Amino acid sequence: MNLKQRITEDMKAAMRAGDSKRRDAIRLLRAAIKQREVDKRIELDDAAIIAVIEKMLKQRRDSIVQYEAARRQDLADAEKYEVDVLRAYMPQMLSEVEIDNIVNEIVADVADTGQQRMGKIMALLKARLAGCADMAQVAALVKKKISS
Repeated sequence: MNLKQRITEDMKAAMRAGDSKRRDAIRLLRAAIKQREVDKRIELDDAAIIAVIEKMLKQRRDSIVQYEAARRQDLADAEKYEVDVLRAYMPQMLSEVEIDNIVNEIVADVADTGQQRMGKIMALLKARLAGCADMAQVAALVKKKISS
């Protein structure tokens, strides 16, 4: 079963169970996937769906920060629930040791110098670590490794 089918089945299960919060969160995800498919005129594969989920997670995390700053805990809690639902569809996150090993391997393989090297390294890492690691933390790790 691919990711898109799993999302659809989970929405049906939430509807049968009467879980309106979960159903609504999954509907938002399905709408975002459908919107991307219509915009690009393609059928999204699992990797593209994970990219959609990552974008939605980032939006939710930003909203949580803003709601908490505005002392709107009720809205922040709703966003946190959606983050939990969305996170269930993400692949297993890699450990710091695994990420470090992959970064070391890619850094050793790329021989360019300067800013071009950083770009090439990050392009290779993004392809390999998409959905499995926080790319902002990976970028910081790469900067640390190539500057030393």
